[in-house]
Amino acid sequence: MRTKMLISAATAAGLAIVLSGCSSDSTGHSDMPMMSASANASAPSGGIADGAVTRDAAAIMFAQMMIPHHEQAIEMSDIALKYDGTSPAVRELATQIKAAQQPEIDQMTSWLEEWGMPWVGGMMEGHSMGGGMMSDADMDELENVQGAAFNTLWLELMIEHHEGAIDMAEGVLSTTEEPRVIALANAIIESQAKEIATMRSALQSS
Repeated sequence: MRTKMLISAATAAGLAIVLSGCSSDSTGHSDMPMMSASANASAPSGGIADGAVTRDAAAIMFAQMMIPHHEQAIEMSDIALKYDGTSPAVRELATQIKAAQQPEIDQMTSWLEEWGMPWVGGMMEGHSMGGGMMSDADMDELENVQGAAFNTLWLELMIEHHEGAIDMAEGVLSTTEEPRVIALANAIIESQAKEIATMRSALQSS
Protein backbone atom coordinates (compact mmCIF):
# COMPACT_ATOMS: atom_id res chain seq x y z
CA MET A 1 0.00 0.00 0.00
CA ARG A 2 2.81 2.41 0.85
CA THR A 3 4.49 1.88 -2.53
CA LYS A 4 1.20 2.40 -4.39
CA MET A 5 0.48 5.59 -2.48
CA LEU A 6 3.91 6.98 -3.30
CA ILE A 7 3.34 6.27 -6.96
CA SER A 8 -0.06 7.91 -6.77
CA ALA A 9 1.40 11.02 -5.18
CA ALA A 10 3.93 11.30 -7.98
CA THR A 11 1.34 10.86 -10.68
CA ALA A 12 -1.01 13.31 -9.01
CA ALA A 13 1.78 15.88 -9.10
CA GLY A 14 2.13 15.16 -12.78
CA LEU A 15 -1.56 15.88 -13.32
CA ALA A 16 -1.16 19.22 -11.59
CA ILE A 17 1.69 20.04 -13.99
CA VAL A 18 -0.56 19.15 -16.93
CA LEU A 19 -3.23 21.52 -15.69
CA SER A 20 -0.73 24.30 -15.12
CA GLY A 21 0.77 23.90 -18.58
CA CYS A 22 -2.20 22.84 -20.69
CA SER A 23 -0.31 22.74 -23.99
CA SER A 24 -0.46 20.04 -26.64
CA ASP A 25 3.32 19.61 -26.41
CA SER A 26 3.59 19.09 -22.65
CA THR A 27 1.22 16.64 -21.02
CA GLY A 28 3.24 15.70 -17.96
CA HIS A 29 1.86 12.13 -18.06
CA SER A 30 2.07 9.33 -20.56
CA ASP A 31 -1.68 8.71 -20.44
CA MET A 32 -2.76 12.29 -21.08
CA PRO A 33 -1.78 13.23 -24.70
CA MET A 34 -5.16 12.23 -26.13
CA MET A 35 -6.96 14.55 -23.76
CA SER A 36 -4.63 17.52 -23.94
CA ALA A 37 -4.43 17.37 -27.72
CA SER A 38 -8.22 17.23 -28.13
CA ALA A 39 -8.74 20.04 -25.66
CA ASN A 40 -6.29 22.38 -27.38
CA ALA A 41 -7.35 21.48 -30.89
CA SER A 42 -11.06 21.82 -30.19
CA ALA A 43 -11.18 24.50 -27.52
CA PRO A 44 -14.24 26.68 -28.23
CA SER A 45 -13.86 30.34 -29.05
CA GLY A 46 -16.79 31.17 -26.78
CA GLY A 47 -18.61 29.80 -23.77
CA ILE A 48 -15.68 30.26 -21.38
CA ALA A 49 -13.79 33.29 -22.64
CA ASP A 50 -13.32 34.35 -26.25
CA GLY A 51 -9.78 33.76 -27.49
CA ALA A 52 -8.62 32.19 -24.24
CA VAL A 53 -7.57 28.85 -25.75
CA THR A 54 -5.23 27.83 -22.93
CA ARG A 55 -7.83 28.69 -20.33
CA ASP A 56 -10.48 26.77 -22.26
CA ALA A 57 -8.19 23.77 -22.53
CA ALA A 58 -7.66 23.79 -18.77
CA ALA A 59 -11.40 23.80 -18.06
CA ILE A 60 -12.09 21.09 -20.64
CA MET A 61 -9.27 18.89 -19.38
CA PHE A 62 -10.40 19.29 -15.79
CA ALA A 63 -13.91 18.10 -16.64
CA GLN A 64 -12.60 15.24 -18.78
CA MET A 65 -10.36 14.10 -15.94
CA MET A 66 -12.75 14.64 -13.06
CA ILE A 67 -15.75 12.85 -14.58
CA PRO A 68 -14.10 9.39 -14.61
CA HIS A 69 -12.53 10.19 -11.24
CA HIS A 70 -15.99 10.83 -9.77
CA GLU A 71 -17.42 7.80 -11.57
CA GLN A 72 -14.88 5.58 -9.84
CA ALA A 73 -15.71 7.10 -6.45
CA ILE A 74 -19.36 6.23 -7.09
CA GLU A 75 -18.36 2.70 -8.10
CA MET A 76 -16.39 2.36 -4.85
CA SER A 77 -19.39 3.70 -2.93
CA ASP A 78 -21.69 1.19 -4.62
CA ILE A 79 -19.39 -1.62 -3.53
CA ALA A 80 -19.68 -0.44 0.08
CA LEU A 81 -23.44 -0.03 -0.13
CA LYS A 82 -24.08 -3.52 -1.46
CA TYR A 83 -21.79 -5.31 1.02
CA ASP A 84 -23.56 -6.59 4.14
CA GLY A 85 -20.43 -6.20 6.29
CA THR A 86 -20.01 -2.48 5.67
CA SER A 87 -19.76 -0.52 8.90
CA PRO A 88 -22.36 2.20 9.58
CA ALA A 89 -19.66 4.89 9.28
CA VAL A 90 -18.49 3.65 5.88
CA ARG A 91 -22.06 3.19 4.68
CA GLU A 92 -22.89 6.76 5.64
CA LEU A 93 -19.80 8.08 3.86
CA ALA A 94 -20.51 6.03 0.74
CA THR A 95 -24.06 7.37 0.61
CA GLN A 96 -22.81 10.94 1.06
CA ILE A 97 -20.11 10.61 -1.61
CA LYS A 98 -22.50 9.13 -4.15
CA ALA A 99 -25.12 11.80 -3.52
CA ALA A 100 -22.56 14.61 -3.90
CA GLN A 101 -20.59 13.40 -6.89
CA GLN A 102 -23.31 12.30 -9.32
CA PRO A 103 -24.71 15.86 -9.64
CA GLU A 104 -21.16 17.11 -10.22
CA ILE A 105 -20.71 14.55 -13.00
CA ASP A 106 -23.95 15.77 -14.57
CA GLN A 107 -22.78 19.37 -14.26
CA MET A 108 -19.40 18.72 -15.91
CA THR A 109 -20.99 16.63 -18.65
CA SER A 110 -23.30 19.53 -19.51
CA TRP A 111 -20.29 21.88 -19.67
CA LEU A 112 -18.49 19.61 -22.10
CA GLU A 113 -21.59 19.48 -24.28
CA GLU A 114 -21.84 23.27 -24.13
CA TRP A 115 -18.18 23.61 -25.13
CA GLY A 116 -18.52 21.23 -28.05
CA MET A 117 -16.58 18.50 -26.25
CA PRO A 118 -19.27 15.93 -25.39
CA TRP A 119 -18.13 13.34 -22.88
CA VAL A 120 -17.78 9.76 -24.06
CA GLY A 121 -17.53 7.44 -21.08
CA GLY A 122 -14.64 5.01 -20.91
CA MET A 123 -12.00 7.29 -22.46
CA MET A 124 -9.63 6.43 -19.62
CA GLU A 125 -10.47 2.76 -19.30
CA GLY A 126 -7.40 0.55 -18.98
CA HIS A 127 -5.03 3.46 -18.35
CA SER A 128 -3.13 4.37 -15.20
CA MET A 129 -4.78 7.67 -14.38
CA GLY A 130 -2.85 8.75 -11.33
CA GLY A 131 -4.65 11.38 -9.31
CA GLY A 132 -5.67 8.78 -6.73
CA MET A 133 -7.43 6.58 -9.29
CA MET A 134 -7.63 2.92 -8.33
CA SER A 135 -6.21 0.21 -10.57
CA ASP A 136 -8.23 -2.81 -11.67
CA ALA A 137 -6.32 -4.81 -9.06
CA ASP A 138 -7.35 -2.33 -6.34
CA MET A 139 -10.99 -2.59 -7.34
CA ASP A 140 -10.84 -6.39 -7.46
CA GLU A 141 -9.31 -6.45 -3.99
CA LEU A 142 -12.05 -4.17 -2.70
CA GLU A 143 -14.70 -6.44 -4.21
CA ASN A 144 -13.26 -9.54 -2.56
CA VAL A 145 -12.00 -8.50 0.87
CA GLN A 146 -14.26 -9.42 3.78
CA GLY A 147 -15.07 -8.36 7.32
CA ALA A 148 -13.37 -5.50 9.12
CA ALA A 149 -10.59 -5.56 6.52
CA PHE A 150 -13.10 -4.33 3.95
CA ASN A 151 -13.92 -1.19 5.92
CA THR A 152 -10.25 -0.44 6.51
CA LEU A 153 -9.32 -0.93 2.86
CA TRP A 154 -12.28 1.11 1.62
CA LEU A 155 -11.33 4.03 3.86
CA GLU A 156 -7.66 3.89 2.86
CA LEU A 157 -8.46 3.77 -0.85
CA MET A 158 -11.08 6.50 -0.67
CA ILE A 159 -8.73 8.79 1.24
CA GLU A 160 -6.17 8.32 -1.52
CA HIS A 161 -8.85 8.88 -4.15
CA HIS A 162 -10.03 12.10 -2.50
CA GLU A 163 -6.46 13.39 -2.14
CA GLY A 164 -6.03 12.95 -5.88
CA ALA A 165 -9.23 14.89 -6.58
CA ILE A 166 -8.06 17.73 -4.35
CA ASP A 167 -4.72 17.87 -6.19
CA MET A 168 -6.57 18.07 -9.52
CA ALA A 169 -8.91 20.78 -8.24
CA GLU A 170 -6.06 22.84 -6.82
CA GLY A 171 -4.22 22.52 -10.12
CA VAL A 172 -7.05 23.91 -12.23
CA LEU A 173 -7.53 26.92 -9.97
CA SER A 174 -4.24 28.34 -11.24
CA THR A 175 -5.02 27.75 -14.92
CA THR A 176 -8.64 28.75 -15.56
CA GLU A 177 -10.75 31.86 -15.15
CA GLU A 178 -14.02 30.05 -15.92
CA PRO A 179 -16.10 30.92 -12.83
CA ARG A 180 -18.12 27.71 -12.86
CA VAL A 181 -15.00 25.56 -12.91
CA ILE A 182 -13.42 27.66 -10.15
CA ALA A 183 -16.57 27.29 -8.02
CA LEU A 184 -16.69 23.53 -8.52
CA ALA A 185 -12.97 23.10 -7.84
CA ASN A 186 -13.27 25.04 -4.58
CA ALA A 187 -16.34 23.00 -3.60
CA ILE A 188 -14.48 19.75 -4.29
CA ILE A 189 -11.51 20.87 -2.20
CA GLU A 190 -13.72 21.88 0.74
CA SER A 191 -16.08 18.91 0.75
CA GLN A 192 -13.49 16.22 0.11
CA ALA A 193 -11.05 17.63 2.68
CA LYS A 194 -13.84 17.32 5.27
CA GLU A 195 -14.57 13.76 4.16
CA ILE A 196 -10.87 12.87 4.38
CA ALA A 197 -10.85 14.10 7.98
CA THR A 198 -13.92 12.00 8.73
CA MET A 199 -12.37 8.93 7.12
CA ARG A 200 -9.10 9.31 8.98
CA SER A 201 -11.04 9.55 12.23
CA ALA A 202 -12.96 6.39 11.31
CA LEU A 203 -9.70 4.58 10.63
CA GLN A 204 -8.31 5.58 14.00
CA SER A 205 -11.38 4.32 15.80
CA SER A 206 -11.62 1.05 13.89
